[in-house]
Amino acid sequence: MLSQEVLEPRLSGLIAHLYDAAVDDSLWAGTAARIAETLGSTSTVLKLHGENARVNLLECTDNLMVSAREQAWADDWHRKDLWVERSVAYGMQRIITDEDLVTPEEQARSGFYQEWLRHLDIHHMIGAVFPAADGAIGVLGIHRPQGAGAYTGHERRQAALVLPHLQQALRLGQRFAAVSQSHAAALQALDRLDTGVLMVDGTGRVIQASSMAERLLHENTELAVIRGRLALRPPALHDKLLALVRGAMDTSRGKIAKLGSALAIPRPHRMPLALEVSPLRPSASAFGEQLPAVLVFIRDPEAPIAAARLRELFGLTRTEGAVAAALGRGAPLENIAASMGIGLATVRSHLKRILAKTGTHRQAEAVALLARSVSTVSNH
Repeated sequence: MLSQEVLEPRLSGLIAHLYDAAVDDSLWAGTAARIAETLGSTSTVLKLHGENARVNLLECTDNLMVSAREQAWADDWHRKDLWVERSVAYGMQRIITDEDLVTPEEQARSGFYQEWLRHLDIHHMIGAVFPAADGAIGVLGIHRPQGAGAYTGHERRQAALVLPHLQQALRLGQRFAAVSQSHAAALQALDRLDTGVLMVDGTGRVIQASSMAERLLHENTELAVIRGRLALRPPALHDKLLALVRGAMDTSRGKIAKLGSALAIPRPHRMPLALEVSPLRPSASAFGEQLPAVLVFIRDPEAPIAAARLRELFGLTRTEGAVAAALGRGAPLENIAASMGIGLATVRSHLKRILAKTGTHRQAEAVALLARSVSTVSNH
């Protein structure tokens, strides 16, 4: 048995690791092994028992893993975990050992011991059950074989020191995971928009850009990122952009700024890009206020429309979908006929069927509906 002088630094290190793992979930792997080592044990399991006998195995040592062929058998024993059932009755958040839960006689005849625990070479246990999120029961189980001896009072105190930190780390980890999921959902939503979105600071330095924004920057020479900052060509247009960004930044800081947030970006022989800026107000927290920023929205009116989505929405044929997508981009009927290699009369016939299927009565109504019904296509 390790001395207290050697073990206590390990205990402190374990507690620090739990909080590090709450911030960076990639560090959870190996946490069970670290708990087992700190408590002089051979195995550890962290799991959640939820409604309808659902068990979520969060982390365990490698020696508790079973083959794919045995997984259904293992899942069944996890659901019928005698220690968990008895621990809940004994008291939540109380450190218990196997000696508190079962008698030697019960061990001798229990299928849980004789079939499941014997397979894992487990006999002694120390741990606790505790309330977790969404009404689940958290389980900490630390084990060692019969020959290693029962857990001592000192080891009980060590487990009692670890338990509240483990609970808090799990709560923090779940909150961070929820925030991460919301962040990922926001980014995916931005990437699905038919508008490029950039977040910039007061100097135009790009902090983040959506996939559509990156595509527009790549495809349009009028847009650029120079030394990390959004730039427009020609210089006079860029000066107007900076003025809009500075005004929006002043607004985000709570100052009264001049009105004006939109800018048309001319392109030779093409429809202009539409640019708009909007202040992003910082949110205060106990850890300091976020820096103010500006959102820049850029839209290309000529970007291709997802014809497949139009077909799904309105029951169009493949050719009708192609015509509808061109109409949504504002293309005249003559241009559609020329680009598709069909006659103008044929395009008008398709238009008539598109009007009927979309429930519109005039070409202008159909164009407005088609242009706003689906996102533009992005290959990024």
